[in-house]
Amino acid sequence: MTIDGLSDDKVRSILEDVRSIAVVGFSGSEDKPSHYVAKFLQQKGYRVFPVNPGLAGQTMLDGPVYGKLSDIPEPVDMVEVFRASEHVGAIVDEALAMSSKPKVIWMQIGVVNEEAAEKARAAGIEAVMDRCPKQEIPRLNPSLQG
Repeated sequence: MTIDGLSDDKVRSILEDVRSIAVVGFSGSEDKPSHYVAKFLQQKGYRVFPVNPGLAGQTMLDGPVYGKLSDIPEPVDMVEVFRASEHVGAIVDEALAMSSKPKVIWMQIGVVNEEAAEKARAAGIEAVMDRCPKQEIPRLNPSLQG
């Protein structure tokens, strides 16, 4: 059983349903996981919105980097979290304050915050923990390798 309790079918459904992803904790360094995972998602056809207050206003991955979720000018389906577990609660709060709430809060490998996940679920938002979409996409759909 996975830490988030989600079946492969549920994770596959989430990844098929999502079209736009805010990557919170995005790094400008191409060798950092948050950067290459965001780039991978973009190459797989997702609309990616990098979020990092220290890089706000810069252009990366063919678009602007945003300082916070509320700066993104359009709805996002998923918020992917590349921050330490203790910061997830504040990120969920920020997501819940958005005019159009995301469908999913996705916590990267090593990021687990059950309290934040429960808060998201209580608001009707799926919560995925301790997983990487760059690993899950090809695992769940072998035709999407690489």
